[in-house]
Amino acid sequence: MNNFENGLALLLIGMGTVLAFLTVLIFAMGIMSKIVGWLNKIFPEAVEEVKSTAKKVASNVDEAIAVAIAAIMAKRS
Repeated sequence: MNNFENGLALLLIGMGTVLAFLTVLIFAMGIMSKIVGWLNKIFPEAVEEVKSTAKKVASNVDEAIAVAIAAIMAKRS
């Protein structure tokens, strides 16, 4: 019975330590989020505009289908 009590005490100490660490971690993340938001208002980061070119979409779907069918027929023979 002594081993069971020692195991239970060890279990409670370990789980309590993990719970305490996770609680502190959650509060620290919340505080850091508020600090970074506040600093972002004071020192805003420059945002660069990315100019993207529109890709041409194949307007002739029939041609793509014909090429696929030709490739399949060539593979079969």
